[in-house]
Amino acid sequence: MKVWIDQDLCTGDGLCEEIAPDVFTLLDDGLAYVVEEGNTLAGGAEGLANFPDGQLDAVIESAEECPGECIYIEA
Repeated sequence: MKVWIDQDLCTGDGLCEEIAPDVFTLLDDGLAYVVEEGNTLAGGAEGLANFPDGQLDAVIESAEECPGECIYIEA
């Protein structure tokens, strides 16, 4: 599974980082980004990242709770 964040829609609430800190992080610009193997990826669809199957529930919860509806999960 893969995930990415549309920073144009991100509200910077940080719920995704709270729910799945191994997959999401907030940067100094106040927006959320995806983390893959400890590396913060570029924003938008260019930041499409793989995440471990064990994080699937947390990533789905992050997407459902996101007020900006900016988290996209792809198979």
